[in-house]
Amino acid sequence: MTVTAAAPPRSPRPAVSDQDLRSLLLIRHFERALLRLFERGVLSGTTHTCLGQEYVPVALSALLRDDDFVFSNHRGHGHFLARHPDPDGLLAEIMGREGALCGGVGGSQHIYHQRFLSTGVQGESLPVATGVALKLAGTGALACAYIGDGTWGEGAVYEALNMASLWRVPLLVVVEHNGIAQSTPTSVQMAGTIAARAAAFGVRHHHIASTDVDEIRAGLAPLVDAARAEPSPLVVEFATHRLGPHSKGDDTRSPEEIRRVRESDWYDRYAEADPERFARIDGEQRDLVERVVAEVSARPAASAAPTALAAPSPEGRS
Repeated sequence: MTVTAAAPPRSPRPAVSDQDLRSLLLIRHFERALLRLFERGVLSGTTHTCLGQEYVPVALSALLRDDDFVFSNHRGHGHFLARHPDPDGLLAEIMGREGALCGGVGGSQHIYHQRFLSTGVQGESLPVATGVALKLAGTGALACAYIGDGTWGEGAVYEALNMASLWRVPLLVVVEHNGIAQSTPTSVQMAGTIAARAAAFGVRHHHIASTDVDEIRAGLAPLVDAARAEPSPLVVEFATHRLGPHSKGDDTRSPEEIRRVRESDWYDRYAEADPERFARIDGEQRDLVERVVAEVSARPAASAAPTALAAPSPEGRS
């Protein structure tokens, strides 16, 4: 079954709650700060920002429960911050400083914290999420796995969907379809549609084109409830846009393509909907991230991985 959401409204209609707006803007300014730190040579390795896609995990945050598991990917900072608003711990992890979530050994892409797990290996988390969902069946909890459109080239995706459908597990697969897999447009690397691929396994599919957090939740809530109760897998495909480069600076798109992408950004539309409140909260979150960057940058290096890396007990969170 495929359900298609309405296209984004042309008017600046969204008037999100203060909590949602803070979460959206925290992620936006956190990601911008990371790119500035790389430009200054303060960070090494790589990072993948979710600029433009922040509304996806924020919209989902109110639909997820504390006992749900969340499996993220290489572009996972927004997924984490919408789930656990701890920019200090996340930045400390990325910078390898004291207070790091995983002792500084996970970095930008590999975070394990309170039923949240991210990985830089495409498609790796979906079979794991399916296994976790099997254990959760009947509890009302679910496993939520974020993947991109490029990940549909991985065989593990289809193996996981096959098992999830056969076993009827409470699995929510969130596809952030931004139209490009690193530097390859989806149109030249994926035949058919994600909806048809989900249908081949008898898995429900829900397509979302809106960037309105409340509208997204209203459409998703009954479907997520059904995935928990039946239980059954559900694929939710967001037609979204990546504003920034694939990682730090490797953007192969033309200036015209980038301009078109930025015209769809939620940020300006939300600012127009409520200018005074938006400006106030935007400034608050920008200042917060600047303070976090200054404070974490002054910390000593992380010395050891925390004991919290031990596997969670089946009875509760770790």
